[in-house]
Amino acid sequence: MSTSRKHLNTTLAKKENKKLYNPFETHNASINPKKSGSSSVPIPDRGHRSASKNTTMDPFEVRIRFTQQLQHLNASVAGANKAAQYALRYRDMDEDLHSCILEQLERNSMNNRANIMYFIEHLCDMAARENHTDYVRMMQRDILRVVDAVAPEDGSGAANVKVVRKVLQGLQQKSFLLAQTVSEIEECLKERDTLPDAIGLSSPLTADVEMGGTGTNPLSATTPNKSRVNGSAYLRLDKKQIEQRIEEDRERHKRLRENIWAVPQVVAGGVDAEFEKLWEETSDLGEDDFILYEEEAQERGEAARDWAEEYRGKMNGVEA
Repeated sequence: MSTSRKHLNTTLAKKENKKLYNPFETHNASINPKKSGSSSVPIPDRGHRSASKNTTMDPFEVRIRFTQQLQHLNASVAGANKAAQYALRYRDMDEDLHSCILEQLERNSMNNRANIMYFIEHLCDMAARENHTDYVRMMQRDILRVVDAVAPEDGSGAANVKVVRKVLQGLQQKSFLLAQTVSEIEECLKERDTLPDAIGLSSPLTADVEMGGTGTNPLSATTPNKSRVNGSAYLRLDKKQIEQRIEEDRERHKRLRENIWAVPQVVAGGVDAEFEKLWEETSDLGEDDFILYEEEAQERGEAARDWAEEYRGKMNGVEA
Protein backbone atom coordinates (compact mmCIF):
# COMPACT_ATOMS: atom_id res chain seq x y z
CA MET A 1 0.00 0.00 0.00
CA SER A 2 2.81 2.41 0.88
CA THR A 3 4.63 1.57 -2.37
CA SER A 4 1.56 2.43 -4.48
CA ARG A 5 1.08 5.75 -2.62
CA LYS A 6 4.73 6.67 -3.19
CA HIS A 7 4.40 5.87 -6.92
CA LEU A 8 1.26 8.04 -7.15
CA ASN A 9 2.95 11.00 -5.45
CA THR A 10 5.90 10.72 -7.82
CA THR A 11 3.57 10.75 -10.86
CA LEU A 12 1.67 13.83 -9.62
CA ALA A 13 4.92 15.68 -8.98
CA LYS A 14 6.08 15.03 -12.53
CA LYS A 15 2.77 16.32 -13.96
CA GLU A 16 2.99 19.50 -11.91
CA ASN A 17 6.49 20.22 -13.16
CA LYS A 18 5.54 19.53 -16.79
CA LYS A 19 4.10 22.59 -18.55
CA LEU A 20 1.21 21.76 -20.86
CA TYR A 21 0.99 23.41 -24.34
CA ASN A 22 -1.63 26.16 -24.49
CA PRO A 23 -2.70 26.88 -28.08
CA PHE A 24 -4.12 30.31 -27.10
CA GLU A 25 -0.89 31.47 -25.45
CA THR A 26 1.62 33.60 -27.34
CA HIS A 27 4.75 31.53 -27.87
CA ASN A 28 8.23 32.54 -28.81
CA ALA A 29 8.74 32.57 -32.57
CA SER A 30 12.17 30.96 -32.21
CA ILE A 31 10.64 27.68 -31.07
CA ASN A 32 10.76 25.10 -33.81
CA PRO A 33 7.45 23.20 -33.99
CA LYS A 34 9.21 20.11 -35.31
CA LYS A 35 11.49 19.95 -32.30
CA SER A 36 8.72 20.64 -29.83
CA GLY A 37 6.63 17.83 -31.28
CA SER A 38 3.67 20.08 -32.01
CA SER A 39 1.61 19.17 -35.07
CA SER A 40 -0.27 22.49 -35.25
CA VAL A 41 -0.54 24.14 -38.67
CA PRO A 42 -0.60 27.97 -38.95
CA ILE A 43 -4.02 29.28 -39.97
CA PRO A 44 -3.83 31.21 -43.27
CA ASP A 45 -5.21 34.72 -43.54
CA ARG A 46 -8.74 34.62 -44.95
CA GLY A 47 -8.89 38.33 -45.75
CA HIS A 48 -10.35 39.51 -42.44
CA ARG A 49 -8.83 42.94 -42.18
CA SER A 50 -8.22 44.72 -38.97
CA ALA A 51 -10.48 47.64 -38.17
CA SER A 52 -7.46 49.88 -37.84
CA LYS A 53 -6.42 49.40 -41.47
CA ASN A 54 -7.36 52.05 -44.02
CA THR A 55 -10.08 50.74 -46.34
CA THR A 56 -10.57 53.93 -48.42
CA MET A 57 -10.89 53.23 -52.13
CA ASP A 58 -8.82 54.93 -54.76
CA PRO A 59 -10.50 58.09 -56.18
CA PHE A 60 -10.37 56.62 -59.68
CA GLU A 61 -12.16 53.48 -58.48
CA VAL A 62 -14.80 55.61 -56.75
CA ARG A 63 -15.48 57.45 -60.02
CA ILE A 64 -15.67 54.21 -62.01
CA ARG A 65 -18.16 52.60 -59.63
CA PHE A 66 -20.32 55.70 -59.41
CA THR A 67 -20.32 56.00 -63.20
CA GLN A 68 -21.50 52.40 -63.51
CA GLN A 69 -24.33 53.05 -61.07
CA LEU A 70 -25.43 56.09 -63.07
CA GLN A 71 -25.38 54.11 -66.31
CA HIS A 72 -27.63 51.42 -64.81
CA LEU A 73 -30.24 53.74 -63.29
CA ASN A 74 -33.87 52.97 -64.03
CA ALA A 75 -37.29 53.85 -62.66
CA SER A 76 -36.81 51.86 -59.45
CA VAL A 77 -36.27 53.71 -56.19
CA ALA A 78 -33.73 51.15 -55.01
CA GLY A 79 -31.21 52.09 -57.70
CA ALA A 80 -31.55 55.80 -56.98
CA ASN A 81 -31.18 55.17 -53.24
CA LYS A 82 -28.06 53.09 -53.77
CA ALA A 83 -26.40 55.71 -55.98
CA ALA A 84 -27.33 58.57 -53.64
CA GLN A 85 -26.01 56.71 -50.59
CA TYR A 86 -22.81 55.98 -52.47
CA ALA A 87 -22.37 59.67 -53.32
CA LEU A 88 -22.94 60.65 -49.69
CA ARG A 89 -20.58 57.96 -48.42
CA TYR A 90 -17.75 59.52 -50.43
CA ARG A 91 -18.82 63.10 -49.84
CA ASP A 92 -15.17 64.16 -49.54
CA MET A 93 -14.99 63.67 -53.33
CA ASP A 94 -18.27 65.45 -54.06
CA GLU A 95 -16.76 67.64 -56.80
CA ASP A 96 -15.53 64.59 -58.72
CA LEU A 97 -18.83 62.74 -58.32
CA HIS A 98 -20.77 65.79 -59.45
CA SER A 99 -18.58 65.97 -62.55
CA CYS A 100 -19.45 62.30 -63.19
CA ILE A 101 -23.14 63.22 -63.21
CA LEU A 102 -22.55 65.98 -65.76
CA GLU A 103 -20.43 63.70 -67.96
CA GLN A 104 -23.05 60.95 -68.00
CA LEU A 105 -25.78 63.47 -68.80
CA GLU A 106 -23.85 64.58 -71.88
CA ARG A 107 -22.78 61.15 -73.11
CA ASN A 108 -25.61 58.68 -72.53
CA SER A 109 -28.88 58.01 -74.32
CA MET A 110 -31.99 60.10 -73.76
CA ASN A 111 -33.59 57.39 -71.61
CA ASN A 112 -30.62 57.34 -69.28
CA ARG A 113 -30.51 61.14 -69.14
CA ALA A 114 -34.12 61.17 -67.95
CA ASN A 115 -33.26 58.64 -65.23
CA ILE A 116 -30.30 60.73 -64.08
CA MET A 117 -32.53 63.83 -64.02
CA TYR A 118 -34.88 62.11 -61.59
CA PHE A 119 -31.85 60.94 -59.61
CA ILE A 120 -30.65 64.52 -59.16
CA GLU A 121 -33.81 65.40 -57.25
CA HIS A 122 -33.38 62.28 -55.14
CA LEU A 123 -29.73 63.11 -54.40
CA CYS A 124 -30.54 66.69 -53.36
CA ASP A 125 -33.27 65.44 -51.04
CA MET A 126 -30.99 62.93 -49.31
CA ALA A 127 -28.09 65.42 -49.17
CA ALA A 128 -30.34 67.95 -47.41
CA ARG A 129 -31.37 65.34 -44.85
CA GLU A 130 -27.72 64.41 -44.29
CA ASN A 131 -26.87 68.12 -43.87
CA HIS A 132 -24.40 67.99 -46.78
CA THR A 133 -25.54 70.87 -48.94
CA ASP A 134 -22.55 70.87 -51.29
CA TYR A 135 -24.40 68.65 -53.76
CA VAL A 136 -27.34 71.06 -53.68
CA ARG A 137 -25.07 74.05 -54.19
CA MET A 138 -23.32 72.46 -57.18
CA MET A 139 -26.66 71.49 -58.70
CA GLN A 140 -27.88 75.08 -58.37
CA ARG A 141 -24.69 76.28 -60.05
CA ASP A 142 -24.91 73.87 -63.02
CA ILE A 143 -28.69 73.59 -63.41
CA LEU A 144 -28.61 75.24 -66.86
CA ARG A 145 -25.98 72.79 -68.05
CA VAL A 146 -28.09 69.90 -66.73
CA VAL A 147 -31.20 71.14 -68.53
CA ASP A 148 -29.28 71.63 -71.79
CA ALA A 149 -28.00 68.05 -71.59
CA VAL A 150 -31.36 66.42 -70.81
CA ALA A 151 -33.39 68.55 -73.25
CA PRO A 152 -31.00 70.02 -75.85
CA GLU A 153 -31.84 73.11 -77.85
CA ASP A 154 -31.87 71.22 -81.16
CA GLY A 155 -35.07 69.45 -80.14
CA SER A 156 -33.53 65.98 -79.95
CA GLY A 157 -34.63 65.66 -76.33
CA ALA A 158 -38.22 66.80 -76.82
CA ALA A 159 -39.46 63.68 -75.01
CA ASN A 160 -37.50 64.74 -71.91
CA VAL A 161 -38.99 68.22 -71.64
CA LYS A 162 -41.80 66.98 -69.39
CA VAL A 163 -39.24 65.18 -67.24
CA VAL A 164 -37.24 68.38 -66.81
CA ARG A 165 -40.34 70.38 -65.90
CA LYS A 166 -41.47 67.82 -63.34
CA VAL A 167 -38.06 67.67 -61.66
CA LEU A 168 -37.74 71.47 -61.64
CA GLN A 169 -41.14 71.79 -59.98
CA GLY A 170 -40.11 69.26 -57.36
CA LEU A 171 -36.86 71.10 -56.66
CA GLN A 172 -38.76 74.37 -56.35
CA GLN A 173 -41.29 72.89 -53.91
CA LYS A 174 -38.43 71.63 -51.75
CA SER A 175 -36.77 75.08 -51.84
CA PHE A 176 -33.71 73.81 -53.72
CA LEU A 177 -34.36 76.24 -56.59
CA LEU A 178 -35.79 79.74 -56.65
CA ALA A 179 -39.11 80.35 -58.36
CA GLN A 180 -37.48 82.96 -60.59
CA THR A 181 -34.88 80.46 -61.79
CA VAL A 182 -37.53 77.87 -62.61
CA SER A 183 -39.65 80.41 -64.49
CA GLU A 184 -36.66 81.50 -66.59
CA ILE A 185 -35.87 77.90 -67.49
CA GLU A 186 -39.54 77.32 -68.37
CA GLU A 187 -39.31 80.09 -70.95
CA CYS A 188 -36.39 78.31 -72.58
CA LEU A 189 -38.17 74.93 -72.53
CA LYS A 190 -41.14 76.25 -74.50
CA GLU A 191 -39.04 76.23 -77.66
CA ARG A 192 -37.58 72.75 -77.11
CA ASP A 193 -40.66 70.52 -77.28
CA THR A 194 -41.58 71.38 -80.88
CA LEU A 195 -40.00 68.35 -82.51
CA PRO A 196 -42.44 66.70 -85.00
CA ASP A 197 -44.26 63.59 -83.87
CA ALA A 198 -42.66 61.65 -86.71
CA ILE A 199 -39.37 61.74 -84.88
CA GLY A 200 -40.82 60.67 -81.54
CA LEU A 201 -38.45 59.73 -78.77
CA SER A 202 -35.03 60.28 -80.30
CA SER A 203 -31.45 61.02 -79.42
CA PRO A 204 -28.73 62.85 -81.37
CA LEU A 205 -26.45 60.72 -83.48
CA THR A 206 -23.03 61.34 -81.96
CA ALA A 207 -20.11 59.09 -81.22
CA ASP A 208 -20.36 59.84 -77.50
CA VAL A 209 -24.01 58.85 -77.23
CA GLU A 210 -24.22 55.82 -79.48
CA MET A 211 -22.10 52.82 -78.53
CA GLY A 212 -19.58 51.91 -81.14
CA GLY A 213 -19.66 55.36 -82.72
CA THR A 214 -16.97 56.23 -85.23
CA GLY A 215 -16.89 59.95 -84.55
CA THR A 216 -18.10 60.84 -88.04
CA ASN A 217 -20.16 63.89 -88.81
CA PRO A 218 -23.84 63.09 -88.15
CA LEU A 219 -24.94 65.38 -90.97
CA SER A 220 -23.28 63.13 -93.53
CA ALA A 221 -24.92 59.91 -92.34
CA THR A 222 -27.57 58.54 -94.67
CA THR A 223 -28.71 55.27 -93.11
CA PRO A 224 -32.43 54.44 -93.46
CA ASN A 225 -33.28 54.77 -89.78
CA LYS A 226 -32.25 58.43 -89.60
CA SER A 227 -34.43 61.51 -90.04
CA ARG A 228 -33.58 65.10 -90.76
CA VAL A 229 -35.27 68.12 -89.21
CA ASN A 230 -33.97 71.63 -89.84
CA GLY A 231 -30.70 70.29 -91.20
CA SER A 232 -29.99 68.06 -88.18
CA ALA A 233 -29.87 64.26 -88.23
CA TYR A 234 -31.59 62.21 -85.56
CA LEU A 235 -31.43 58.52 -84.88
CA ARG A 236 -34.71 56.81 -84.22
CA LEU A 237 -34.81 54.68 -81.10
CA ASP A 238 -35.39 51.01 -81.68
CA LYS A 239 -38.43 49.18 -80.40
CA LYS A 240 -36.64 47.90 -77.29
CA GLN A 241 -35.63 51.40 -76.14
CA ILE A 242 -39.14 52.73 -76.72
CA GLU A 243 -40.69 49.90 -74.71
CA GLN A 244 -38.16 50.47 -71.93
CA ARG A 245 -39.10 54.16 -71.75
CA ILE A 246 -42.82 53.34 -71.66
CA GLU A 247 -42.30 50.83 -68.85
CA GLU A 248 -40.20 53.28 -66.82
CA ASP A 249 -42.79 56.05 -67.23
CA ARG A 250 -45.53 53.65 -66.13
CA GLU A 251 -43.57 52.74 -63.00
CA ARG A 252 -43.02 56.39 -62.11
CA HIS A 253 -46.71 57.22 -62.59
CA LYS A 254 -47.60 54.41 -60.19
CA ARG A 255 -45.37 55.88 -57.50
CA LEU A 256 -46.75 59.35 -58.21
CA ARG A 257 -50.31 58.17 -57.55
CA GLU A 258 -49.20 56.76 -54.22
CA ASN A 259 -48.24 60.14 -52.78
CA ILE A 260 -50.08 62.61 -55.02
CA TRP A 261 -52.47 63.40 -52.16
CA ALA A 262 -49.64 64.50 -49.86
CA VAL A 263 -49.07 68.21 -49.29
CA PRO A 264 -45.63 69.34 -48.12
CA GLN A 265 -45.83 70.79 -44.62
CA VAL A 266 -43.92 73.96 -45.46
CA VAL A 267 -44.58 77.00 -43.34
CA ALA A 268 -43.48 80.17 -45.10
CA GLY A 269 -44.01 83.45 -43.31
CA GLY A 270 -46.14 81.82 -40.61
CA VAL A 271 -48.68 80.41 -43.13
CA ASP A 272 -49.34 76.67 -43.42
CA ALA A 273 -49.17 75.42 -47.01
CA GLU A 274 -51.88 72.81 -46.47
CA PHE A 275 -54.28 75.38 -45.04
CA GLU A 276 -53.63 77.71 -47.96
CA LYS A 277 -54.31 74.89 -50.43
CA LEU A 278 -57.65 74.06 -48.81
CA TRP A 279 -58.58 77.75 -48.63
CA GLU A 280 -57.89 78.28 -52.33
CA GLU A 281 -59.84 75.17 -53.36
CA THR A 282 -62.90 76.11 -51.29
CA SER A 283 -65.48 78.10 -53.24
CA ASP A 284 -67.16 81.25 -51.96
CA LEU A 285 -70.41 80.97 -49.96
CA GLY A 286 -73.45 81.61 -52.17
CA GLU A 287 -77.22 81.16 -52.40
CA ASP A 288 -76.86 77.60 -53.67
CA ASP A 289 -74.98 76.66 -50.52
CA PHE A 290 -77.86 77.85 -48.31
CA ILE A 291 -80.36 75.84 -50.37
CA LEU A 292 -78.15 72.75 -50.03
CA TYR A 293 -77.89 73.29 -46.26
CA GLU A 294 -81.72 73.51 -45.95
CA GLU A 295 -82.19 70.29 -47.94
CA GLU A 296 -79.65 68.47 -45.81
CA ALA A 297 -81.34 69.75 -42.62
CA GLN A 298 -84.73 68.48 -43.84
CA GLU A 299 -83.26 65.06 -44.63
CA ARG A 300 -81.67 64.84 -41.20
CA GLY A 301 -84.99 65.82 -39.56
CA GLU A 302 -86.92 63.15 -41.47
CA ALA A 303 -84.32 60.52 -40.58
CA ALA A 304 -84.54 61.51 -36.90
CA ARG A 305 -88.39 61.26 -36.91
CA ASP A 306 -88.29 57.85 -38.57
CA TRP A 307 -85.79 56.61 -36.00
CA ALA A 308 -87.90 57.98 -33.12
CA GLU A 309 -91.05 56.23 -34.38
CA GLU A 310 -89.19 52.95 -34.82
CA TYR A 311 -87.72 53.23 -31.33
CA ARG A 312 -91.15 53.92 -29.77
CA GLY A 313 -92.60 50.89 -31.56
CA LYS A 314 -89.89 48.66 -30.17
CA MET A 315 -90.35 50.01 -26.64
CA ASN A 316 -94.14 49.51 -26.76
CA GLY A 317 -93.65 45.93 -27.93
CA VAL A 318 -91.31 45.21 -25.04
CA GLU A 319 -93.75 46.65 -22.45
CA ALA A 320 -96.65 44.67 -23.88
